[in-house]
Amino acid sequence: MRRILKIRWMVTLLIVAGAVCFWGFKSGDSRSFQIAKNLDIFNSIVKELDMFYVDTIDPNKTIREGIDAMLYSLDPYTEYYPEDDQSELEQMLKNSYGGIGSVITWNPKLKRSMISEPYENMPAADVGLKAGDILMEIDGKDLAGKNNQEVSEMLRGQVGTSFKLKVQRPGTEKPLDFDIVRRSIQLPFIPYYTVLDNNIGYINLSTFSGNPSKEFKQAFLDLKKRGMTSLVIDLRNNGGGLLDESIEIANFFLPRGKTLVTTKGKIKQASNTYKTLREPLDLEIPLAVLVNGGTASSSEILAGSLQDLDRAVIIGNRTFGKGLVQTTRPLPYGGTMKLTTSKYYIPSGRCVQAIDYKHRNEDGSVGRIPDSLTTVFHTAAGREVRDGGGVTPDIAVKQEKLPNILFYLVNDNLIFNYATDYCLKHPTIPSAEKFEITDADYADFKAMVKKADFKYDQQTEKMLKNLKEMAEFEGYLTDASKEFEALEKKLSHNLDRDLDHFSKDIKSMIAVEIIKRYYFQRGSIIQQLKDDDDLKEAVKILTAPEKYKEMLSAPAVTSMSLQQRKETAPVFLSTATRANEHVYDEIV
Repeated sequence: MRRILKIRWMVTLLIVAGAVCFWGFKSGDSRSFQIAKNLDIFNSIVKELDMFYVDTIDPNKTIREGIDAMLYSLDPYTEYYPEDDQSELEQMLKNSYGGIGSVITWNPKLKRSMISEPYENMPAADVGLKAGDILMEIDGKDLAGKNNQEVSEMLRGQVGTSFKLKVQRPGTEKPLDFDIVRRSIQLPFIPYYTVLDNNIGYINLSTFSGNPSKEFKQAFLDLKKRGMTSLVIDLRNNGGGLLDESIEIANFFLPRGKTLVTTKGKIKQASNTYKTLREPLDLEIPLAVLVNGGTASSSEILAGSLQDLDRAVIIGNRTFGKGLVQTTRPLPYGGTMKLTTSKYYIPSGRCVQAIDYKHRNEDGSVGRIPDSLTTVFHTAAGREVRDGGGVTPDIAVKQEKLPNILFYLVNDNLIFNYATDYCLKHPTIPSAEKFEITDADYADFKAMVKKADFKYDQQTEKMLKNLKEMAEFEGYLTDASKEFEALEKKLSHNLDRDLDHFSKDIKSMIAVEIIKRYYFQRGSIIQQLKDDDDLKEAVKILTAPEKYKEMLSAPAVTSMSLQQRKETAPVFLSTATRANEHVYDEIV
């Protein structure tokens, strides 16, 4: 009897202990339980779909879409790269890949990809491929109907492998065949640098991926030998790259031992402090940094650090606002995950992250952190700067809006096609510095546009139509009919008028498209700098030493304490929005 009672007590104790463990696991370690539970549910769902769904599912496609959706719900920078998709990640980290070195774009009329911009000294340019060449076959495989991404994947490959490419060149009857060997394509870190008037140096820095600091140093020292006395660093549309590279370049102009970046993450390994470790190249040379809405990540670290330490005047438009740091983690079966592990903070203590992915709207959308919720910080000299919205320039330059007609001319490939025809007629052109579109050239372009029966939407006509419908709905149309008729006549579609009225912007775009056919990326940058409002402002401040010094100095001293200044700082109400991005091209 005692033995039976003893067994009952033992069973009871085991049940109680099990319950305690179970409920302890659920309550004390609820996150682990929730993760295990949901993984089990996800596993079961996939198995049920595979067994009972009416159509056979593709497990790779179905599960990959689930993974991508899960990661995108966190932020756009946390991504999964399976074993067969490592080249994209490698290009991002090293700024290199195996391919032919050219941008390809889609020809909507022919429904084929075509060469858009071969890079200088790369396989595509070396074998003689030209912008406008229509891609017909790769190793005998017809490319008709294949989109840019599919063609890009076929053009890329292991370094040293070769393939046959057949193209149809405008102006030639028979297709042309090329034997191409894939090389490691290193996109230019510094596509252009020079000395401008007044001994002002200019360096265009396109990326922080790879090892751009080495080339930057060489360019800087070369400009010094050529008499440079001040410097413009162009970071516009530089999407970032490696954190260490931005710190290395900042170190060229800042003393050793300065703290530039502090990262803070969930785990200890994600929290670090980065300081300048070397002796600088030049602590005195006046600096101006050009930025815009495409300046992001490591570019913002460089621009923001130089601003926080009062080392450079920042000019242009508010930067993108990416204050998140990513690292890579290995996954099973050769995969890799790039994930956000921390936020970074520049010398003043601010984080430039503009979008709060943690707090989403009910519909799942996210928005920029309102300026009214940002916090005032101070540079080393005491100048006010703010967090939460990118780097705001010291000198803001109003962005001129491009005319509506220009978008349609580019989108319909009319400017591209004109440049192709122009190159067939002109084996050579003057240097990029001297080249310009003549009135005769523009007359030829207008004739081509009219012959193509070019049509485009006029926003004023759309708005007038909507206004007229609303006036009719509310009963005002009858009384205002004469006014509407007069306005319709003034706003009637007139292609000749629009081509003449917006000729300056259209000519500039044509010149860029033509020049890069002869002088590649370097030439297009030279053309764009000819009438560059940001650069003009940089030249103004760099040629006015007293103004430059005043801009980077402490503000007028008042009796207010630092805390009072923070509490009474005016709300910064200006906003910056990133230009719409239309990604049509692939780099191969």
